[in-house]
Amino acid sequence: MPNIASVLKEEILRLARKEVRTETEGLKKASAQYRSDIAALKRRIATLEKQLSHFEKKGATKAAAPAEGEAAPRIRFSAKGLATQRQKFGFSAAEMGALVGVSAQTIYNWEAGKSRPRAQQLAALGTLRSMGKRQAKAQLAAMQPEEQPKD
Repeated sequence: MPNIASVLKEEILRLARKEVRTETEGLKKASAQYRSDIAALKRRIATLEKQLSHFEKKGATKAAAPAEGEAAPRIRFSAKGLATQRQKFGFSAAEMGALVGVSAQTIYNWEAGKSRPRAQQLAALGTLRSMGKRQAKAQLAAMQPEEQPKD
């Protein structure tokens, strides 16, 4: 005949396991639901970010086109004209680049016809065209003291 204490102990363990199982089942179901909700939210965020970047690209091109057309007249660019203007001013490519806001190599690439300036750089070249040699040298001299303290 089994000991009453051991039978009682086994019954208590069985009931405890049953209670723990019922409690953890609810937690497991809730955890699985939260994970699926998080995955769905991540997918939704990814699609919304794609849409946002698409609209930003589309909006930037539409907004930039009318602003450029209205703000400034269209400036023509020729590589030969840039080289001639640089020689007229007596500037090196580095000095010309400093006035426009680009590197000397970029000036050489423009003069060689390997690349073309962007709209902002075209505007800077347009303002240089309207300047005389003295004005351009004065502007270059005004820019150089600003650059020296940075080094």
